[in-house]
Amino acid sequence: MCSREMQEISLQNEKRKLIRRSMPDRSQRIRRIVQWLFLILNGGLGIQFVLWVRYFERGGVGVNVPRPAGAEGWLPIAGLMNTKYLLQTGRVPAIHPAAMFLFIAFMIMSLLLKKAFCSWLCPVGTLSENLWMLGRRFFGRNLRIPKWANLALRSLKYVLLGFFVFVIGAMSADAIHEFMSTPYGLIADVKMLNFFRDIGQTAVIVIALLVLLSMLVQNFWCRYLCPYGALMGLASLLSPVKIRRDSRACIDCGKCSRACPSNLPVDRLVQIRSVECTACMACVAACPAEGALHFSLRPREAATLAERWWRRSVGPVAVAATLACIFFGIVLYAKVTGHWQTNLPQAIYLDLVPHANDASHPGI
Repeated sequence: MCSREMQEISLQNEKRKLIRRSMPDRSQRIRRIVQWLFLILNGGLGIQFVLWVRYFERGGVGVNVPRPAGAEGWLPIAGLMNTKYLLQTGRVPAIHPAAMFLFIAFMIMSLLLKKAFCSWLCPVGTLSENLWMLGRRFFGRNLRIPKWANLALRSLKYVLLGFFVFVIGAMSADAIHEFMSTPYGLIADVKMLNFFRDIGQTAVIVIALLVLLSMLVQNFWCRYLCPYGALMGLASLLSPVKIRRDSRACIDCGKCSRACPSNLPVDRLVQIRSVECTACMACVAACPAEGALHFSLRPREAATLAERWWRRSVGPVAVAATLACIFFGIVLYAKVTGHWQTNLPQAIYLDLVPHANDASHPGI
């Protein structure tokens, strides 16, 4: 047997020694805990917002709860518009400022930790993930979209993002202020709620179709139709933290690529630069070779046992802690500086909220 073959056999034996034995991956358990905690937070905000709206719909009768500004996180377009207003004027907008601060928080997360918001915090992403898991149990498998179709479908969210960026980009700061000051802008959050409370047949059919597609295809909405995710994907290109593969420890089993919900060829790349990577770390969890995959700032090809433990045990905790610090830090800053709430007299809400469906878009 020649020396080259001996070296290859020796290398394969060394790789097999790196197979994980006693350090189970905890990233998915930690991520799901964070997902459900954030989903519960959003559920609480939703209940409070419904109670707030019903109080004004009844003419100021019933339970009077504070308006939950955090519900503005469901107004990403308002967040983008207000961020442009801030950049142009240097002033925090008076209407829906929380939408802007949350938008900024989620963008910072993408700049630092790839699209971690999508797979760790986004309620829609959490529901989408559970739908494809349910579909896998129900149908036995998820559909794999052909590469050519996958690329074509992925372009849809960038087309939608381009439309919103074009429209908002054409608006001046004064135009944004005027838009937000219209009845439609003042109660955009109430109109969003009413869309689901008074949902029509067409909307039900569309949502049912999206649910079915989400069961059949992993993260269908997130991968193909979400313009918010598209924007965060572009921002994530600047992230210093990436999924990195150590080719010397990799045993070429391909489990990482099969586990990736974005269908990325993790097993053939040294590091994942794709805008589609959501930092879910599913590939890391699926990898059986210790030290072959990690989510880190820089490659660490020679790792001690303590470093490997840190990556698998503390790494996911560090991601969760960083996301929490960004989220709660920016919310706290907005509250301390007095820029969190939309401070409107109750008389305006008493006049507008009961007739929210009559407020039409200024551009129509």
